[in-house]
Amino acid sequence: MKIRPFTHRDAETFKALNVAWLHKYFYVEPYDNEVLSNPFQYILEKGGYIFMVDYEGKTVGTMSLIFIENGVYEFTKMAVDPSVQGKGLGKKMMESVIAFAKAEKMNTLILYSNRILENAIHIYKKYGFVEIPLETENQYERANIKMKLKLI
Repeated sequence: MKIRPFTHRDAETFKALNVAWLHKYFYVEPYDNEVLSNPFQYILEKGGYIFMVDYEGKTVGTMSLIFIENGVYEFTKMAVDPSVQGKGLGKKMMESVIAFAKAEKMNTLILYSNRILENAIHIYKKYGFVEIPLETENQYERANIKMKLKLI
């Protein structure tokens, strides 16, 4: 498995992997569609990061960090192709993004999720994320849990 920075060539794959995941569990919300259709504008140009995951010669995963405010980033748009799920890629992706955030001196990672994703919530907790109050107004209709990880 290799985790690498997003390039212009990855735009379609980034969107396709995330749309497939959203369709599996929920639906593509308008905010999702905007971000996934314009990753440069919504993520990279605002100081965020997108990573792609290559496995056995194919791009099979993605994750991103969206800049929120000084030292705070949202961990989001994590998706893995169903054909390679169960091979431990998600764990390695989580470890990689946390290591990257620490190396970049980020203070806090936040994420939004949904309680039906019990395995994901379990993994987040395993890596130190704790539940915090969810704003009544947030960008995701499906979100019913917010978590954070203090890095410093």
